[in-house]
Amino acid sequence: MIDKDDFGPVTRNRRRATITSTRSESVKLRNGASAAAAAADSGLKSGHKARESLAKNLQLNEENKRKCDRYDRMSCHKLQESMLSSASSFKNYRGILNWCVVMLVLSNARLFLENLLRYGILVDPIQVVSLFLKDPYSWPAACLVIVCNAFILVALYTERKLAMGSISEKVGLLIYIFNLTIILCFPMVVVLKLPSITPVGGAFALGIYTILFLKLYSYKDVNKWCRERTQAKARSLSRSLSCPSPPSTSSSMQSYVSYPGNLSLRDIYYFVFAPTLCYELNFPRSESIRMGFLLRRLFEMLLLTQLLVGLTQQWMVPIIRSSMKPLQEMDYTRMTERLLRLAVPNHLLWLIFFYSFFHSSMNFMAELLRFGDREFYRDWWNSETITYFWQNWNIPVHKWCLRHFYKPLLRRGAGKLLSQSAVFFASAFFHEDRMSSAVCADWKGFLILKVSSSSVSGQCSSQDVQTVGIYGHDGTDSTGMVSVQVSSRQLWKCCCVALTHYRSTYRRSHVCS
Repeated sequence: MIDKDDFGPVTRNRRRATITSTRSESVKLRNGASAAAAAADSGLKSGHKARESLAKNLQLNEENKRKCDRYDRMSCHKLQESMLSSASSFKNYRGILNWCVVMLVLSNARLFLENLLRYGILVDPIQVVSLFLKDPYSWPAACLVIVCNAFILVALYTERKLAMGSISEKVGLLIYIFNLTIILCFPMVVVLKLPSITPVGGAFALGIYTILFLKLYSYKDVNKWCRERTQAKARSLSRSLSCPSPPSTSSSMQSYVSYPGNLSLRDIYYFVFAPTLCYELNFPRSESIRMGFLLRRLFEMLLLTQLLVGLTQQWMVPIIRSSMKPLQEMDYTRMTERLLRLAVPNHLLWLIFFYSFFHSSMNFMAELLRFGDREFYRDWWNSETITYFWQNWNIPVHKWCLRHFYKPLLRRGAGKLLSQSAVFFASAFFHEDRMSSAVCADWKGFLILKVSSSSVSGQCSSQDVQTVGIYGHDGTDSTGMVSVQVSSRQLWKCCCVALTHYRSTYRRSHVCS
């Protein structure tokens, strides 16, 4: 219910209450306005004080800055580390590297000028030709290289018979063992027994046969893996069984081969000439041949080959000749000095050979054949261990050893150390056997004697023999030494006379009768 007093007439009491409340509200408003004005006045005063304090602080900062500037002008030291200290963050040593390069160039230039002043110009292009050809109408090394095609055809014929099932795996393995053994032994016997072959020609032929041995071994293994996959009813075979490489979009038009479609003359000869030792059914291919790149690599090959031969004639040969006497007299001090003199040209020639062979020659062949995998070497110059160096300076050989020798030994239960040792000794065998066979073939039957009439005729006496050594070229050199071709009997007699004279000089007993 609503009280009727709420809507009744306004009485005096209610009017008084209303007036009283109105007055109180007006008083409150006036009091609030005065408070706001007072607050505003205090805010203005505080803002003025803040501005004054800020201005004072700025003045103090400027004064302090002026004082610091005056102090900095007077001081020259601060807390810091030396640049070459390990605690320093300095890492730019490019200037020191440039300085070392300048010192290296200057020191080698001095050695080269000293060589020219002492020996004159020894570079002889005609002698270089004689290293390859003794008889212009007889090229035994080239004939030896041509014969290697027979071993390639034997491998291809064997693989075709194995693919058709005409022969068993054991018979195929025996044929491969016979074929690969002949590849190793046949050129070595020819180089040692054939007197007309030159040292460079012999080394080249032996190198070709060694590369062919490694390639055909890889060819045998990959085709065997293909047969095993076929016998296991594999759904599809693409060429890269151990190192698969998916086809790229740029080479979508390239036809991919599967076993036994790879058993063709074109396929095997492409692999023989490709700069790799590991066989695959489908090699990565580049889109086209870049003629500019190809001509640059060809120019580098020709230039660096001439530079290698010239430095060898001018720098290496005189040092080797002067080292013969210290080696015979076993003068260790002079032997060490000669070895240190050989160290600089030896390193220089090795670097030139590395760039010429692993970069120029192999890239030339890869570009000519559109071979896509150009990783022939890695950053061996950043090697911190011997293992890293041997794994990165010759990538084709490293891949072959890893794929066909090291991993198969591990799969057959051999230990890691044993497998590494086997790879090392196999590499040492190939290097030593190939090079020593080529060098010994040319040294056989040649003896350096002091120039005299009896030595030229092949007759030796103790008066004629003053220094003895082995030398591989006909003709007289600048030191007065002559190389004379003699028979085995005369060679043995001269060696005995030389040794007898040498021992009698140092009051030792004779050993030859």
